[in-house]
Amino acid sequence: MSEKHAVSTANVDDIYADSVDWHVNTGGIKIVARRLAGKFRKLKWFGMSIWLVLFLGPYMRWNGSQAVLFDLPNRQFNIFDITIFPQDIWMLSLTLLFFAILLAAVTSIAGRVFCGYFCFQTVWTDIYTLIEGKLEGNTPQKAMKFNNAPWTTDKLIRKTTKHALWLIIALLTGVSFVAWFTDAFQLWRDYFTLQAPSPAWIVLGMFTGGTYLFAGFMREQVCFWLCPYARLQGVMYDQDTVLPVYDDERGEPRGKLKKGQEFSSKGSCIDCNVCVTVCPTGIDIRQGQQEGCITCGMCIDACDSIMDKTNQPRGLIRYASYKEIHHNAKAIPLYKRIRVIIYAVILLVSVAGIVYGFMNLSPTEFKVIHERQPLFVRLSDGSIQNKYTIKLLNKTKETMHIRFAIEGLDGATLHRLKEMTVEPGKVVPVTALVRVPSEDSTTGVTPIIFKGEVEGTSISLRYKSMFMGPK
Repeated sequence: MSEKHAVSTANVDDIYADSVDWHVNTGGIKIVARRLAGKFRKLKWFGMSIWLVLFLGPYMRWNGSQAVLFDLPNRQFNIFDITIFPQDIWMLSLTLLFFAILLAAVTSIAGRVFCGYFCFQTVWTDIYTLIEGKLEGNTPQKAMKFNNAPWTTDKLIRKTTKHALWLIIALLTGVSFVAWFTDAFQLWRDYFTLQAPSPAWIVLGMFTGGTYLFAGFMREQVCFWLCPYARLQGVMYDQDTVLPVYDDERGEPRGKLKKGQEFSSKGSCIDCNVCVTVCPTGIDIRQGQQEGCITCGMCIDACDSIMDKTNQPRGLIRYASYKEIHHNAKAIPLYKRIRVIIYAVILLVSVAGIVYGFMNLSPTEFKVIHERQPLFVRLSDGSIQNKYTIKLLNKTKETMHIRFAIEGLDGATLHRLKEMTVEPGKVVPVTALVRVPSEDSTTGVTPIIFKGEVEGTSISLRYKSMFMGPK
């Protein structure tokens, strides 16, 4: 065997050995992650607190009504003083595009930080395990001892309390989700009086049961087997993506540290496994980047605390790029990364479109549709008549009284439609007739403008249409 072939075979063997050491928990082992203080734990709490704002969002009031209400039966989204109707759905599309690209951009820069700090599953699992740790033990050893102990009154009370708190949180989650789509306070009254409609009960049951099951029992298994983003995130990484990594050049060979022993013959890793015990998905970051890593940084806090205790510099586990760890090279600046530039351009275009849409929201949607069959009618007195359907959507929260007129065609008069009343959020179609006396009639197509003035406001309506005459 040649030397070249021997080296390549050794490299393959090393890669295979690493893959054998990887361990993916398929649900047979219950993960009980330790909680250690650190800067990334503080960041995690901050990220989780954002959900509290969303949790309380439906209960905020604005001008006597719910500040944010996604009113699906009436096909409108109310956001403070702004009402968005299906006609403005392109703004919603841009908003969804913005968040989708933002997710991809953040992942390409810093890995799965959304999963680690903001994901619904991660946040609720963290809250559920916090309650479980307080009642049953916050380390694997304490939890195992508690669960293997014989049943006593104290154990029964602790178990009952845990599941009761889990169910209360799940129930509040379900109610608060439904509250985004109906008046929150009326919803509570309907639930307590058992008057809520069937869809509200169904959604409540689905969210309560789903939260209780996913956060309480499945936990990291949702990330491993149910979440599609866990499968897609790998294609969003590149060699400049910053991820939690173990510096094996500095850490190996690892070994237990005895009192008074020097580090000269070993690496910095003392094989304490604290980085594994704090991981919410139970992976060993020292075996390289894995599917279960949600880049939460808990292993960094754990390792830094051990480095402090052993009087070694921090950073054995740290956020770093593949280039930095394996090639001792600095990551390319963000403004030079083509992928990030493309993401940034799409984000800017999306934001510009959303801002433009909000700044140019019309209080009405005014359309005039010309009758096709027939295009015109000659009346007994020789005048020419065209028929139109006028549709007006009132996007405001006040009743509109509109007076109509026409201009652009000499002698033309408006019939059947002089004024109309439109309730908030309603669309009113009405028929209008335009007549031109025989002495003023024209041939072919003549532009005509429908005008409307809303009483008591500065809102004016204009729509350019056509008047059809004989050729």
